[in-house]
Amino acid sequence: MQKITPYLWFDDQAEEAANLYTSCFANGSIKDISRYPEGPLEGPMADMAGKVMTASFEIAGLTFVGLNGGPVFNFTPAISFFVTCESKEELIALWEQLFVDGEVLMPLQAYPFSELYGWLNDQYGVSWQLTLGEGPQQITPMLMFVGEQCGHAEAAMQMYTALFDGSSIGFVQKDESGRIQHGQFKLYDQDFMAMDSDADHQFTFTEATSFHVTCEDQDEVDRLWEALSAVPEAEQCGWLKDKFGVSWQIIPSVMPELLSDPDPEKAGRVMQAMLQMKKIDIAGLKAAYAGISHQTNGYMN
Repeated sequence: MQKITPYLWFDDQAEEAANLYTSCFANGSIKDISRYPEGPLEGPMADMAGKVMTASFEIAGLTFVGLNGGPVFNFTPAISFFVTCESKEELIALWEQLFVDGEVLMPLQAYPFSELYGWLNDQYGVSWQLTLGEGPQQITPMLMFVGEQCGHAEAAMQMYTALFDGSSIGFVQKDESGRIQHGQFKLYDQDFMAMDSDADHQFTFTEATSFHVTCEDQDEVDRLWEALSAVPEAEQCGWLKDKFGVSWQIIPSVMPELLSDPDPEKAGRVMQAMLQMKKIDIAGLKAAYAGISHQTNGYMN
């Protein structure tokens, strides 16, 4: 089971983007479309009742979730998705589909490190690096540490691999200053990459791309939350920012089940309780589901 899932924050194009990606990447399929509860919602979600909330999809063996959350965050190349393709024909076809209404960051051509490589932002702003590789198409999240975070890629890899099970640091290439030019690591046996860049980039990490960690119980939620959260003002609805600026969602497996209950009143109560939480409190969600008042995370549900 995939423990860490890349979450992509859209205005209202999550389902549209999922359809595009599953049509152009290898072995694409839509896994699930969820909707905001029909029950009455308050605050920023008040006009979302019944609309598409998330679109879960799988491409090249990796599951993603697109979230419709409104025009709040923008994608940046600080987190991109590194795609290895088995042939030039496959790579060029994928490039041509992602390039439509997109933006080229590095042209598709030969480079010293690859016979064929290109980097672009697609029409939604999601950033993709395409290159030739061996074997079937594969997608790996890439974290680029820029600006004030430049030089912290190695520290981030060390922190993450110490925190998550099934983790290790693999190939690492450094420049003369000791910065990471290319780093490979695993979290829960999933592949990730990292690099430093001291170029004058006008972007950094944003909540538009976050990593959703599915937790089995409250103890796991508490442990990861305490270890990762470093920006108190970013804590909301299970979301946090770590000390490097990367956004994570620390979510118990029971929460999606409660939110998708066919009873709109129950699902609506769970949604309202979740919107008041910072760190997710499983007991508070279950109390809201049952219609019972419960003190959680400083709020009364």
